[in-house]
Amino acid sequence: MPKVTIDSNACKGCGLCVSVCPKKILRMSEEKMNKKGMHYAEMTDEEKCIGCAFCAMMCPDCVIRVER
Repeated sequence: MPKVTIDSNACKGCGLCVSVCPKKILRMSEEKMNKKGMHYAEMTDEEKCIGCAFCAMMCPDCVIRVER
């Protein structure tokens, strides 16, 4: 099973990763914020991840890592 790691403190909350996820299992946190005061990307259901790494490729700040 793929493992997705998101550096929530480095995320600037652009949401690009959420828009490209084919399984729609990424979302922007609604209540939680990082140290920058931004809502960050988070995984909703890691078991449904197919390891495509579209999220990591789309992230402009390289804060997402996908291990297969």
